Amino acid sequence: MAEFKEISPDASMGAKLHNWFDNRFPTMFDAYRKHMSEYYAPKNFNFWYFFGSLALLVLVIQIVTGIFLTMNYKPDAETAFASVEFIMREVPGGWFIRYMHSTGASAFFIVVYLHMFRGLLYGSYRKPRELVWIFGCIIFLALMAEAFMGYLLPWGQMSYWGAQVIVNLFSAVPFIGPDLALLIRGDYVVGDATLNRFFSFHVIAVPLVLVGLVVAHLLALHDVGSNNPDGVEIKEGPKGNRWSPDAPADGIPFHPYYTVHDIVGIGVFLMIYFAVVFFAPELGGYFIEYNNFIPADPLVTPAHIAPVWYFTAFYSMLRATTDPMVTALVVIIALAAVLNFFSRRSLASKIGVAVAAIIGVFLLKTFDAKFWGVVVMGGAVVILFFLPWLDRSPVKSIRYRPGWHKVVYGLFVVCFILLMILGAASPGPLFNKSSLEWLTNERVAMVLTLGYLAFFLLMPWWSQLGTPKPEPDRITFKKH
Repeated sequence: MAEFKEISPDASMGAKLHNWFDNRFPTMFDAYRKHMSEYYAPKNFNFWYFFGSLALLVLVIQIVTGIFLTMNYKPDAETAFASVEFIMREVPGGWFIRYMHSTGASAFFIVVYLHMFRGLLYGSYRKPRELVWIFGCIIFLALMAEAFMGYLLPWGQMSYWGAQVIVNLFSAVPFIGPDLALLIRGDYVVGDATLNRFFSFHVIAVPLVLVGLVVAHLLALHDVGSNNPDGVEIKEGPKGNRWSPDAPADGIPFHPYYTVHDIVGIGVFLMIYFAVVFFAPELGGYFIEYNNFIPADPLVTPAHIAPVWYFTAFYSMLRATTDPMVTALVVIIALAAVLNFFSRRSLASKIGVAVAAIIGVFLLKTFDAKFWGVVVMGGAVVILFFLPWLDRSPVKSIRYRPGWHKVVYGLFVVCFILLMILGAASPGPLFNKSSLEWLTNERVAMVLTLGYLAFFLLMPWWSQLGTPKPEPDRITFKKH
């Protein structure tokens, strides 16, 4: 048993209270010192480093508002929509809690997308932070599952039919598809059983997993240290640091410096967040679709079924994977195999590539396009896990990569945003002019999907091209 620390009888009440807790719960103070006051972060964090703390804030908002919503919500197909209306119209402040939760769902994806893009820009997934990135990708998958299950709970028209479409996708999996879809629904159609199990996962199971993953993400980050916009490690030892002889150079204590820094970002975020909550909670039908204010009706299909905005990019990839795209992939694989024979690789390597190409073409032609659409949609997310090994650039940060790399990153962002727009739009021709009837939503999305996948699949090649700028020995910092 550890000895109690003594304190002067003349000490202040605050100091005595601190000493009392420190003697009885020293682990809490050790954790505070390790992860806050004695966690030294690089001193050159910029605007992009707000979004990690904002994601944590939105997670807390979603959990707290979700608890209050469950007090009046009924997960029953007959009464679910009515219970939401009851929350909106009869429960004091219910409309406010519901709009905070619905706005928070979109806000969560906004800050997470920006947080992930910052990691992409500055190489935060590179050694030694591979596990931090992998935990973040698992969080993203769990967040998508949480959002999808929560999307069904209002039991509106778009909730019902969106769930019907997405769950039916699992039936495209060869051999086990129909049984898998039946297991997820709990019935042969989306109904009361589906609503109950989605409610259970949305309220209990997935939030517990999310909280555990966030803790693991933060612990892994603090074990290896934070990355920074320069992509170089802060120096070890007392080299110009005035806070502690054991502190690294170019590092400053997370508390109070970055806690105050993050409060500024939180203040700006909350102003925007509450402006949306009070003045535009549906945000033109993007945050809450207008069809979701109509009770679910299995006998009336909406004219255009599309998921909520943060899923539309992946939904667009799904719709784009048609027979012509499968044919295009076959041509690309065959061309790559032929060109490989003109490379300087060994004969065994060339034969291996040719065999892999034949197997790939066989599989593409064996299973239908619907299955490959599910594969492409899932692969667009899963490929993020392999980013630490796909990127082979000699430098981490975009600041020191060749200038044309910024164009590649810019094209990737354009592809993703256009896929989001196309996923929310109706299928078919993009323009009414007869001369442009060939320019359909699906064809444009097919090109953009290939661009999205090419960014990652060709990264081992293009990330090594060009001459990077010399990295600094120590991180650079400009006052702002």
